[in-house]
Amino acid sequence: MITDNFLRTPLTEFIADLKKKKINRFYFIYSADKEKLISSRPEFEYLAAEILNNKRDFNKHEGLFFELTDKYDSLLGAFIHKTNRGQGQGGVRFWDYEHLGDFISDGLRLSEGMTRKNALAGLWWGGGKGIITHSPGVDRKDPEVRKYIFRKYGEFITSLKGAYLTAEDVGTNTPDMYEIYKHTRFCTCIPPETGGSGNPSAPTAMGVVAGMEAGLEFLGLGTLQDKTIAMQGAGNVGLPMIQFLFEKGVKNVIVCDINPENIKRAKDKFSGKNMTAELVGIDDLSIFGHDCDIFAPNATGAIINPESIPMLKAKIVCGAANNQLQNPERDGKALMDKGITYIPDFLTNRMGIVNCANEQYGYVDNDPYFHRHLDKEWEHSIYKTSLEVLGNSKKSGLSPALEAIKLADHHAASLHPIFGHRANMIIQNLVAEGWENKL
Repeated sequence: MITDNFLRTPLTEFIADLKKKKINRFYFIYSADKEKLISSRPEFEYLAAEILNNKRDFNKHEGLFFELTDKYDSLLGAFIHKTNRGQGQGGVRFWDYEHLGDFISDGLRLSEGMTRKNALAGLWWGGGKGIITHSPGVDRKDPEVRKYIFRKYGEFITSLKGAYLTAEDVGTNTPDMYEIYKHTRFCTCIPPETGGSGNPSAPTAMGVVAGMEAGLEFLGLGTLQDKTIAMQGAGNVGLPMIQFLFEKGVKNVIVCDINPENIKRAKDKFSGKNMTAELVGIDDLSIFGHDCDIFAPNATGAIINPESIPMLKAKIVCGAANNQLQNPERDGKALMDKGITYIPDFLTNRMGIVNCANEQYGYVDNDPYFHRHLDKEWEHSIYKTSLEVLGNSKKSGLSPALEAIKLADHHAASLHPIFGHRANMIIQNLVAEGWENKL
């Protein structure tokens, strides 16, 4: 949570102010020469200064672009972090935000996480993230509402000329991606019937399980056979993860979710298996207190924090949620001090984006360029990289979170071997042509 007063403005009030001033588009661009975040509109210069001053979440993000829809008061965002390796890429989430700061902070953290995730995966993509805000009182399940919002998001992405490529994320699904795809070519995770890779959730779950196996190997605890796993979240990623875990021979799974539909699906699918599925409230942290070998956070970010860490009884934390540590330095150290091995999320939950990245290169059965991320031989596989990070942590005394960040940032500094820093050229071109006035 950003604590500056202006950024704590209710998002509904900020959107109402945009409408009153007839502002449909605006952006913030980072100037490395001036070490300043430049606003497209003079009235937002103080907002640019406050974002720049947010040392936790802002890290020289190259461009932040925003557009307000004509209907339903949805604010569309594209957060582009670092594009040395290629175009900014990351999914778009459709989510509720109470304050302007929550919205901006989430986009900043998630896009930086995508830079690191793509770099560790060896993908020639930079880091980006899309966010569509959901307005109170608007039925997000209404097909016509969704069709309009995702059409507008597709048009918004097209206007950015390839600086950012979008994909599926929290709150969105494959039909939503198809609606976006109909209005832009800068989109992945589109339906298989249109040549896409579809829902990336199952591949994401596979990668997290590979990270769990690496953590057990590092600690000398054997395999997943007969282990107990506690999971927060039984949604699109959590459900297939349970399946993969049982296939690996785990003894039992304890899972919780705030969505009764997810709990019902889990109970129906794994009836007869040694699984406990609990429906909990949004602030319920009881799952952290279960005795288990591995705890898997698969829901919201910043869930590993000073409140939840003392409750943990796991040997390993390894899950699918993005930005699990509220503060990587503080919380990574706290986990170490408690003797808990942490496998960083942006290291293990890469397989969804790998699946999306491979769309453009066509398909073969048993694709070796997919499976190498999951094997134990390739030097950049999830398993090998996890062992490398944990080994470096043991030698340096730094937490695995900080060691993973160091390794990812090293790879993220490499320029695309063919196009160099082209995506940043696109961003500068958008500024030069007056993108904010073209709607």
